[in-house]
Amino acid sequence: MTEAATQSLTPVEPSFEPLQGMRSLRVLARLLDYPTQELQDASGELIEILNAERRLGAALKSSLMAWCQRLQEGDLLELQAEYVAMFDKGRATSLLLFEHVHGESRDRGQAMVDLMAEYSAAGFELDARELPDHLPVFLEYLSMCDEAEIGRWLGEIRHILALLTARLEERGADHALVPLSLLALIGAEGDVEEHRPQVKKEVPDNTPEALDAVWEEEAVRFSATSDEDCALQSAEGRRLAERKHTVQSQPVRIMPAPSLNASSAPSAPSADR
Repeated sequence: MTEAATQSLTPVEPSFEPLQGMRSLRVLARLLDYPTQELQDASGELIEILNAERRLGAALKSSLMAWCQRLQEGDLLELQAEYVAMFDKGRATSLLLFEHVHGESRDRGQAMVDLMAEYSAAGFELDARELPDHLPVFLEYLSMCDEAEIGRWLGEIRHILALLTARLEERGADHALVPLSLLALIGAEGDVEEHRPQVKKEVPDNTPEALDAVWEEEAVRFSATSDEDCALQSAEGRRLAERKHTVQSQPVRIMPAPSLNASSAPSAPSADR
């Protein structure tokens, strides 16, 4: 892939080649990146890889490819402003996986240490400034795993992916297609439905007033027990943590690709539109 698809994780052994069958996970990682000219230039290649991915349904692939087309044709400054508004303000749509489970508690730090150990055990080292639980970084790691391992990991974080999908959909963001696609890989798209009622009731946390309130709260709660308080006061964090333990015991696998049917396969959007 092009420079826009530069990995955040690199194998210790330089001769290692990722499984070509899951290159689509790298595409999904790139679609969650901060928009750049390089990403726009690579849109055609991303569309080609998505179009060849037989594990995703035709409708979902068409939506993903149409989004790539919009990225290619969109005004870069506007795309960047939309990204900042979506992911850099507030925590509800955070791309840091463990923040949805552990908040700012010390448990999150231990979870990241454990994840880094998984990366190291697989022969990878983090070479970017992003945290190990940053979803694009995590997807780069998964793109180099076998299908059984991919299914295991997606099964463990399916509750986070479903909640993130519902929140991004509520804000009308194309980015919702990424966690939805990951759920589709394990046949769990239906998980999103249970979160929609809750999400509709949530007060937006990305408004100036909400951001000011967070800063004030952090200043007041800066103490030796602030981590513990934060964890205890996050009812949603407790629910997600409890659900995580139940999900781990459920066997999950990547959905098999359907039989190839040329007449039903989606065609890549035309770049001439």
